[in-house]
Amino acid sequence: MAQYDLTARVAPFLDRHLVFPLLEFLQDKQLYSDDQILKSKIELLAKTNMVDYAMDIHKSLYHTEDVPQDMVDRRAEVVGRLKVLEESAAPLISFLQNPALVQELRSDKQYNLQMLQERYQIGSEQIEALYQYAKFQFECGNYSGASDYLYEYRALCTNSERSISALWGKLACEVLMQNWDTATDELNRLKEFIDSKNFASPLNQLQQRTWLMHWSLFIFFNHDNGRNGIIDLFFSERYLNAIQTNAHHLLRYLATAVIVNKRRRNMIKELIKVIQQERYSYSDPVTEFLECLYVNYDFEGAQRKLRECEELIVSDFFLGKQTSENGFVPIPLLDEFMENARLFIFETYCRIHQCIDICMLSQKLNMNYDDAERWIVNLIRNARLDAKIDSKMGTVVMGTQYPNMYVDSSRFRLLYSF
Repeated sequence: MAQYDLTARVAPFLDRHLVFPLLEFLQDKQLYSDDQILKSKIELLAKTNMVDYAMDIHKSLYHTEDVPQDMVDRRAEVVGRLKVLEESAAPLISFLQNPALVQELRSDKQYNLQMLQERYQIGSEQIEALYQYAKFQFECGNYSGASDYLYEYRALCTNSERSISALWGKLACEVLMQNWDTATDELNRLKEFIDSKNFASPLNQLQQRTWLMHWSLFIFFNHDNGRNGIIDLFFSERYLNAIQTNAHHLLRYLATAVIVNKRRRNMIKELIKVIQQERYSYSDPVTEFLECLYVNYDFEGAQRKLRECEELIVSDFFLGKQTSENGFVPIPLLDEFMENARLFIFETYCRIHQCIDICMLSQKLNMNYDDAERWIVNLIRNARLDAKIDSKMGTVVMGTQYPNMYVDSSRFRLLYSF
């Protein structure tokens, strides 16, 4: 299943702390050897302050209780630096921990800065120290503390560049703590800033949008309204342009979101257009499934791709999230994907054929005969399709429910509007 792994493509657009959950997932799925994963973790940790964690991984990787001297020295350096930053930020932190004093702060930042300087001798140096302390806490893996300090810092910061850095950091903290509602709010603030700011270089703005979309994957595949959110964001003109320019692999997640979102089926036509435009730059079983079905009307090919999609979803960090229910560990998105993909196959097949053999259709749906018959019965009942089942003949007979469609007999293929 490693052939479907996008970690190497996604990781360059993420903060290194956001890569750790991906590596944990790969290790759990055993897509790569433990040694490979552990070495990757140590490489990531080398540029953070999570030295104790790095030491534990080193011991596990090399089966020893000894650690290199440079790790020991690095730990002493981190502890020393943490104390210095804590002392520098202490006056402002002490102030912020007093609710009565915090109530004096107003929305007017200039007033805040003047009041802090005059009454408490807290100036720009202490505010900058708070940012550095928050950043250091984040690098140590204290995401909760870093989130709180970054929130306070942004309320006082007057430097736009520092403010945007703090916003990225705050978003990372909320994602890592899995606070999806708060993370969504931070994502929207960041998007508003990126879209409204006049960047010196269009390339820089493009890069910022690309990062934002990658970070948003954590939210969109965990938040209740995420599947609408990803479609709205990724299909917006400037972000779709960023995908087609900078990150073709994000089409996997956009296509998946459209397939499982029954309320957004109207986006299929636009999605197919983009997939065809980018097919030479990127393709995977999800995009190929849609091409087989809606471009080539290749039902055998769609059936093969659907089986590959099942493997892909299980091996993808963002799509393969598991839940525990009554001792079982299902993958909710997988069930939804397969259900909707089969529906796509059924609907498309029914547009071409008026009388359908259930046995043959069950093969195209990757189901046994009895399951396929029950599935079709429920579909006809729930979707109120103009169709009936002839149990004696083992067929589904379709009515005339698609007046906008016609068959071009010269090419013997169906032409219709989505």
